[in-house]
Amino acid sequence: MAKNLLLFFILLSVVYTEYSFGQTTAPKYSNEFLNIGVGARNLGMANATIANVDNVTAGYWNPSGLLKDKSSMGAGLMHSEYFAGIAKYDYLGFSKRIDDNSVAAISVIRFGVDDIPNTTELIDKDGNIDYDRITTFSAADYGVILSYARGNLPLGIEGGANFKIIHRRIGDFATAWGFGLDASASYKYKDWKLSAVIRDVTTTVNAWSFNISDEVKATFDSTDNEIPQNSTELTIPRMITGVARDFKFGKTIDFNAELDLDFTFDGKRNTFIRSRAFSVAPRLGMEVGYKKAVYFRTGISNVQWIKQVDNNETLSIQPNLGLGIKVKQFAVDYALTDVGNQSIALFSNVFSVRYSFK
Repeated sequence: MAKNLLLFFILLSVVYTEYSFGQTTAPKYSNEFLNIGVGARNLGMANATIANVDNVTAGYWNPSGLLKDKSSMGAGLMHSEYFAGIAKYDYLGFSKRIDDNSVAAISVIRFGVDDIPNTTELIDKDGNIDYDRITTFSAADYGVILSYARGNLPLGIEGGANFKIIHRRIGDFATAWGFGLDASASYKYKDWKLSAVIRDVTTTVNAWSFNISDEVKATFDSTDNEIPQNSTELTIPRMITGVARDFKFGKTIDFNAELDLDFTFDGKRNTFIRSRAFSVAPRLGMEVGYKKAVYFRTGISNVQWIKQVDNNETLSIQPNLGLGIKVKQFAVDYALTDVGNQSIALFSNVFSVRYSFK
């Protein structure tokens, strides 16, 4: 069974390599706010979590992982800030077990920058500067993820799917609506856990519409700025595979480790493994638990080759750290992580809470 599942994952990789290679007109980075991650437990393990995730956050990471949560209902909440508090990222999730073999969940995400000064109308029609004409606006991305997981499938596989609704807004200037699907599968063989997630499996399409006033258009024309036009933005599929294993030391110490490989098919990226057809970003995460109450987590991600001024390349690795406390059904998690390479932006403190209903 394990060999059959491994062959299945390999075939999926080949199919999506061939399918996506021709989609070079799509931007490399689309709907990236959905790739940051939710849950401080998962972020502390460097996002290497799709095979291990066993709580309400599985609705985001791997919908088939919802089946690992044996509670009747689960709820999760996270708030984080990036770039010295300029950008704020919020997550709210809720899961409900339907029966022994199925679970449903909903996840809501917002990533936004608020109180941005709008100076497009700073100068009035007579050419005078009027600071009272300055207003503020928000640039925010919203995602609603509806998840469903089903167990007891052939070969002992657990399956899951996400339906995503995306709304992006830049003040009153531009809005976009998008819809997409994710698919996932999980399999357990003895102490080994294998999972694969295909995000945007049918290609996610965002339709952008722009609302530019005549006064702003005139300003753009006079300053030789391009006036944006209504358009569509494509997010092509990507696949994440994960393998994890649990270890136990005595009666009090639990240890688990996971290795994830993130495959993208939009041409060469600045990742550890790269080619014209696909790129692969590895992630490694580990968690040590004491009496199932206190947890220490760490991991590495964003493994990239960085070109120096002399054209030589050096390997850059981002470390991640996390802590967790669990008391009965209530869990509080903390992570020290980043949205990119550690040399570009400051690390962020991320907190999240979870509660499992019996």
